[in-house]
Amino acid sequence: MAFDKTREFGKEAEMLKVLGHPIRLKIVAGLCTQECNVKHIWECLGLPQATVSQHLALLKNKGIIEGTRDGVEVHYAVVSPFVRRLIEILDAAG
Repeated sequence: MAFDKTREFGKEAEMLKVLGHPIRLKIVAGLCTQECNVKHIWECLGLPQATVSQHLALLKNKGIIEGTRDGVEVHYAVVSPFVRRLIEILDAAG
C-alpha cells in the first residue's frame, strides 16, 4: 500500500484499541467461530458475568459485535469484516 495522506484510519484505530485487551481478543476469537450468549462466554473463559458484560458492551459500542435477542437471551456474533480478518491473521500466525 502506498502512502495516502487522504486515507483515514480512525475507525480501524478505535477497533484496534478496543481489541488491545486480551480478554476482548479471546471473546472476539470465540465469537468468530460460534455465536453464543453471555453465559456461555463467561463459563468458557471462567470470568465473572459482570466482567464479560462490560467487555461485550465495549465491543458492541465499537461495532465489532452485535447481539440478537432470542427470548430472554442475547446471542452475540462478530459483524466486523475487518475484525474477522484480523482474527484469521492472528490464528494463522499463532
